Amino acid sequence: MTTDRSPVPATILTGFLGSGKTTLLNHLLSENRGEKIAIIENEFGEINLDSRLLTKGAEVEIIELTNGCVCCTVRGELTSALQDLLARRDTGTLSFDRLILETTGLADPAPVIQTFFVDDALRERFQLDAVITLVDSEHAQKQLDEHRVAASQIGFADRLLLTKADRIQDDGKALLIDRLRKINARAPIVEVLHGQLPPADWLDLHAFNLESALSVDEAFVAPNTSAPVFVAIRQPQTLLNRSWNDSIGSHVLEAGEMDLVRVGAWMESLIEDHGNDMLRYKGILAVAGEPRRLIVQGVHKVVGFDYGEPWRPEEARSSVLVVIGRELPVEAMKSGFRAC
Repeated sequence: MTTDRSPVPATILTGFLGSGKTTLLNHLLSENRGEKIAIIENEFGEINLDSRLLTKGAEVEIIELTNGCVCCTVRGELTSALQDLLARRDTGTLSFDRLILETTGLADPAPVIQTFFVDDALRERFQLDAVITLVDSEHAQKQLDEHRVAASQIGFADRLLLTKADRIQDDGKALLIDRLRKINARAPIVEVLHGQLPPADWLDLHAFNLESALSVDEAFVAPNTSAPVFVAIRQPQTLLNRSWNDSIGSHVLEAGEMDLVRVGAWMESLIEDHGNDMLRYKGILAVAGEPRRLIVQGVHKVVGFDYGEPWRPEEARSSVLVVIGRELPVEAMKSGFRAC
């Protein structure tokens, strides 16, 4: 039985069909030096690894790899499967230091992300690190034109990995990067050749730490040792028959000092009315009378707040909220934010 109850870092790996997720994972495993990694894929996963069957059940099929890592195929409800893996880890029948969850190429990442926050046990035992989205340079423009989920995967990303960039001309790559930045301005874009990317470039990014920086401005770094608290305001609804494409965009809301009561009421109303269309949002707020930065981060209608480091005397106390969403009333949001 293991006594290690520290949160396990978890990375969500997504991207449209054929974007290179399998190649990236195989490179990670081939170069792994001692870390025990659990890779979860669903029944549509494409990883083909020489391994032997350890355990087979209704929800999870676990494969032990030669380097001490494991590969798990999930058939059914993700929450139960993750709880099952934790139970096996606690009893010592399964050992892993890190979790990578690969979604199928046709999946919207939202339900997977929310799984780690709306379930109390999973929120305590896993530390969601980042959403990594692979983008197939050769086919991404067509995929974005035809499949709403391709834009959703990009919108949720904390880092975009551009694959197969050697197969397109420089002007085509520039157009694609411009389109990606319009959808998601906060995610850095990293080129990947044949899946060869150092783990430091896509693991341990701490993108879901409430104290992490806003990528729009390095000055928003806010170190904080307190644990983030996520609150489910309301269970998200599944939206069908909506046109995604490039209706997803990045928006920056800016203001000065905030009245805590006003901004709290405004945020509650915003999330109630538009939370289903807000993929990711993150902000640093300057609250009147409060020396510390108030940090907000959310996914759809799951949102968390926490206080970060104090404002420095020489800093201008200003508030910024970055929102990635679809068909949002941006001008009304900006004026409402300023009114707080």
